[in-house]
Amino acid sequence: MTAPIAAPSRLSILLTGYATIALLSLPAHAQESVSLGTIFLETASDGSDDDETIVADQISSGSGLPSDVLDSSASVSVITSKEIQRRGATNTEQVLQYTAGVSTDFYGRDDRYDFFKIRAYDATTYRDGMLIGDAFGGIREEVYAFDRVEVLKGANSTAFGLADPGGAVNFITKTPTGERLREIYGAVGSFEHRELGFDLGDTFAQNSDFSWRLTGKIQDSAAETDDSNDDESFLMGGLSWRPTDRTTVSLVYDHLYRDGYPNSSGYPATGDDFDRDLFLGEPDFNYLDTDRDTLTLKAEHDFGGGLELGASLRFAEGTGGFGYVFLGDVTSLPDTTVSRYYFANDADFANFVGDAHLMYETSLGTVSSRTMGGVEYRDNHRHNTLWYTRAADIDWEDPIYTGGLDLDSTDPYQETTTNTKVKSVYLQQEFTRDQFILQAGLRRDWIDQEVRDHLSGVTTSGESMEDTMRLGLTYKITPNLSVFGSYAESVVPAGLGVEPERGEQYELGVKYRPEGFRGLLSASIYDLSKYNETITNADTLLQEVRGKSRVQGIDLEAKAEITERLSMTAAYSYIESEIVESNLGDNDGNELASTPKHSGSVWVDYLVPGQGSFGDLSLGLGTRYTGEYWRSDANSSKTDSAWIWDAAIGYEIAEGTEMQLNVSNLFDEKHIAQGGFSTDYYNAGREISLTLRHSW
Repeated sequence: MTAPIAAPSRLSILLTGYATIALLSLPAHAQESVSLGTIFLETASDGSDDDETIVADQISSGSGLPSDVLDSSASVSVITSKEIQRRGATNTEQVLQYTAGVSTDFYGRDDRYDFFKIRAYDATTYRDGMLIGDAFGGIREEVYAFDRVEVLKGANSTAFGLADPGGAVNFITKTPTGERLREIYGAVGSFEHRELGFDLGDTFAQNSDFSWRLTGKIQDSAAETDDSNDDESFLMGGLSWRPTDRTTVSLVYDHLYRDGYPNSSGYPATGDDFDRDLFLGEPDFNYLDTDRDTLTLKAEHDFGGGLELGASLRFAEGTGGFGYVFLGDVTSLPDTTVSRYYFANDADFANFVGDAHLMYETSLGTVSSRTMGGVEYRDNHRHNTLWYTRAADIDWEDPIYTGGLDLDSTDPYQETTTNTKVKSVYLQQEFTRDQFILQAGLRRDWIDQEVRDHLSGVTTSGESMEDTMRLGLTYKITPNLSVFGSYAESVVPAGLGVEPERGEQYELGVKYRPEGFRGLLSASIYDLSKYNETITNADTLLQEVRGKSRVQGIDLEAKAEITERLSMTAAYSYIESEIVESNLGDNDGNELASTPKHSGSVWVDYLVPGQGSFGDLSLGLGTRYTGEYWRSDANSSKTDSAWIWDAAIGYEIAEGTEMQLNVSNLFDEKHIAQGGFSTDYYNAGREISLTLRHSW
């Protein structure tokens, strides 16, 4: 079944015409470079000091145009590598825990995916502005690979493309800098954790045009639950060529392999307080594997006169899957037995994305103008197989394991191959006059999907065309104080036979950069709606239609280096959510699941300067508050509010050598993060790590 393509609109004619004129107007040699995909406008912001400060001045997310954070008419939070290291964050959820508008840890100790939401909705992830995919159902990224993490809040498909309306996370990859980099570290910690890592870089020779960077880590660890492991190996190598100060070409390859565990299998929903390390799954059937290779080519060239041209190419392929036993209903409370089910997934994938764009900066009398027009192409392939079958009951007071599941001799309940191709053309425009900055964006995506059901032998296909826009206005009251308002749209395909999900957001905000110290304070209020909404059940991975929902909220955030000794981050969010249309009718008027009304965090670092033979001592303490939230859209049971504390102590043993102790969940707070069905899942318990780091 193929859906007809709608007739071209004035928007498509405008965008296609603009891109064509822009490319045809280039010199012949520039046109040839575009066709080869060897020139790229660097999407990453100037992150040269991200390892030295927690306060970022420049961003690459927002309007799609790199800009000063005060000039962007969007809410963007930046977590620099210094903040990541200081808090000892080792995964994306931990990186985002202290960010306003973001909720994490709402599915307990489930390590299949990175579970986080932005403004009540599942987030889309990108790497250097190029799509990775949904955080839910995707690969857990290695955060040591990135210089910074940018969190774009709210609908904004014109900046990056197909995305959910709550927001997006953009990872900025470490690339060769042309400067000497030398860092090695070793870490030990809870659950027999052992880890070694390095980040090295330099030029090949003095005054050489070529530079390199090599980053990697290897991890051998168990996990909180018995009969689980958390192993990883990661290696990333980059090569950059800078023949002139106007041209940079970079090639980055990375390999990620994870041998982890999916979750704790859960705990019987009896109201009892079980030990976190209790394992009621099967030791021989408890795995979470990822094996992925990624190759990225990107470059930038400045022609002068305000004209810059770029392109990027990324190819990733790999395999992944999990297998575990999760709990069902209690079968006999007197006999302390519970039912169980085998659940497994096996997938292989290949993804390609290419982008070419032109940016032109000029002055039109008293008005400064920046224009970016470009095209993008994505080709994603995924073969996915799911198994689900009954396992033997187990006694939670005297567990006896019965063995794993032979997938080769078990029929799957779902096996599909999905091919998605997306062609896009976009335009970003910025006008600046005096204290006013107007930003606008238009984008058209042509989506071609094909799904083959291998069990039924039926192939279904469909085509659609989606337009999105964005409009924002910033007024700089002073050079250090700005206010903004914006309207933005989002779109993402939900599946064949289902209307694409669309979102729209209205937002007002203010940003302030103090003069007396390095810092950034921001506040925003927003109204966000999502239409034609389809959600994925976390247990079955099957889609369910919700219809329409609405979120209204406030985000407050501060990052400040108040003195040379004292720095802090603080965040607060208030969210009102409502299911406006559930289609089934049962949940109309309910709040969205896993969405606390109130959440907040504070992290404070204090440096005690060394004297004599004593080195610097750094002390860090943070607390995260998550208000109560409903565990499902049915609003039948709630998770209680909780305070969780984290701490860090660092000591400079010698110049360039530091030892750091990090403790997450300092007081071992324990609560049911997800449950209300037949199984409960606890939040992650206390974890301690000790790291020795040396740089020279």
